Amino acid sequence: MSDLDFSNWSKGIQQRTEAVLDRLLPANNIIPTKLHEAMRYATLGGGKRVRALLAHGAGEFCHADAKKVDIAAAAVEMIHAYSLVHDDMPCMDDDDLRRGKPSCHKQFDDATALLVGDALQSLAFQALSNPGLLAPQQQLEMVQLLAIASGSRGMAGGQAIDLASVGQSLTQTELEYMHIHKTGALIRAATLLGGHCASQQEADRIHALGQYAQNIGLAFQVVDDILDTEADTATLGKTAGKDADDNKPTYVTILGLARAKALAQELYDQAIAPLQPYGEQASRLVQLAQFITNRGF
Repeated sequence: MSDLDFSNWSKGIQQRTEAVLDRLLPANNIIPTKLHEAMRYATLGGGKRVRALLAHGAGEFCHADAKKVDIAAAAVEMIHAYSLVHDDMPCMDDDDLRRGKPSCHKQFDDATALLVGDALQSLAFQALSNPGLLAPQQQLEMVQLLAIASGSRGMAGGQAIDLASVGQSLTQTELEYMHIHKTGALIRAATLLGGHCASQQEADRIHALGQYAQNIGLAFQVVDDILDTEADTATLGKTAGKDADDNKPTYVTILGLARAKALAQELYDQAIAPLQPYGEQASRLVQLAQFITNRGF
């Protein structure tokens, strides 16, 4: 598949994800109007929708109905949006800029931002648990998968480790453990949820997706750390160099820039290795891995 084909495909997924989120989010004129406005502000009109792209790429790989994947992708994007809203708050990473515009707590206020995160998380599970989406047992497994990825054994736990690591010296293994949870868990969940939307489950394909997602999730964070060092605020859509300013351990501070770039390539190679037996059937996932590891450098 060509780069142009991937570009058209990804733009199409981004547009349909935006439309699904627009439909699932409460309208601005529904009480409480301020909360609903803030939820839409935090979720719509920004971001690369990487998790939605991964869900749809995995869905194609497993022959899932794209309309089923739409809901799973939107649920993950709402969890991701909630995590960004909370992450930007003064009690967490304290950032005034997100996706090129004021962070939710700056545009509204801290209390509203806190409630936005709470409400987006609830809405994600409401969407994923809506009766009739898939077979009940299959749907229950997907709800559990997203719940684990979002909680103390996943994203929230990784964030807790991140906050506790400010000013600390971590080994590469310790940093990897943190990011497997903070960033990687939701990326892995997005990928597996896309695969689980297939009516007929193929264990070998799901296993390959898990291996792929584990490595590409880490690669995503390594590249984020590189971009935090090399890119400017306008490019990132968030404050550049903030991790270094806040004395947070990153792959660049631990390994150096050249080694971090080499690690991103190694993780890419490890991500696509389990897909090789599937040839062209996995080409979309390979393109996504290239997109994730090559952005910005």
